[in-house]
Amino acid sequence: MDLRKLKTLIDLVAESDIAELEVTEGESKVRIVKSSAIPQNQMVMVPQQGVQQFSAPAVQAPAAAPAAAPAAPAEPTGHVVKSPMVGTFYRSSAPGAPAFVEVGATVKEGDTLCIIEAMKLLNEIDADASGTITKILVENGQPVEFGQPLFVIG
Repeated sequence: MDLRKLKTLIDLVAESDIAELEVTEGESKVRIVKSSAIPQNQMVMVPQQGVQQFSAPAVQAPAAAPAAAPAAPAEPTGHVVKSPMVGTFYRSSAPGAPAFVEVGATVKEGDTLCIIEAMKLLNEIDADASGTITKILVENGQPVEFGQPLFVIG
């Protein structure tokens, strides 16, 4: 089972009211359990030759918010394009295809900046301002959250 499928399953469990999900695909078996105290997902893969256990990172409790305060001054200057949804960030339309934009590229309002895959649907994310791409804040293939900064347009 590939990593994208596992991430999608983890997101599905995290966003829903279900407490546990078990999926069998060929020789692999994945079980994701949501803890009730602190939301945490657990995956257990059972290949042919044994058991491997993987734990997904726990969602930080509100007490961890002060630790994020030093990162606040590093907020980029310019117009920040944020993710309108939870999903997987892709810089190009297909593997091996050129990226929609690079740092230094000039974009107009409405130009496609990236694709976010959510629930097997590919959603084009367009520029909501004109200018020059000064920063790309997310790596290709990385999961993103709602409201997460993706690009800075200067």
